[in-house]
Amino acid sequence: MENPTIPQKVQNQVAQLQQMQQQMQTILQQKAQYEMTLRESKRAEEELKETADDAQVFMTIGTVMVQHTKEHVEKALAEKIDTLELRIKSLEKQEKALQSRFEQLQQQVRSAIEGRMPEAA
Repeated sequence: MENPTIPQKVQNQVAQLQQMQQQMQTILQQKAQYEMTLRESKRAEEELKETADDAQVFMTIGTVMVQHTKEHVEKALAEKIDTLELRIKSLEKQEKALQSRFEQLQQQVRSAIEGRMPEAA
């Protein structure tokens, strides 16, 4: 859908902005999922701390629940939490970089359009 009053370069930049918005939405959705899983894992870790050392402890592996030692489950949870925190930090870096590029491109488009628009009386 080309607009003859807007140069092709600006139209391409607007398309890039739309694509960046979609990427940002994807990043934010992934981040929200990881944050929710992180909160659940931390709650499980806290609950496990209050559990007796000799208590029967189970963890899910896929669709199967398997009994393990409390120590094993604590270690697995700690590793999961570390991994989730790293993924969240990585997504936050991607989010900031994308936001910065988005703002720069948005300003370029705005400047190009304002430079071509006739002044309102």
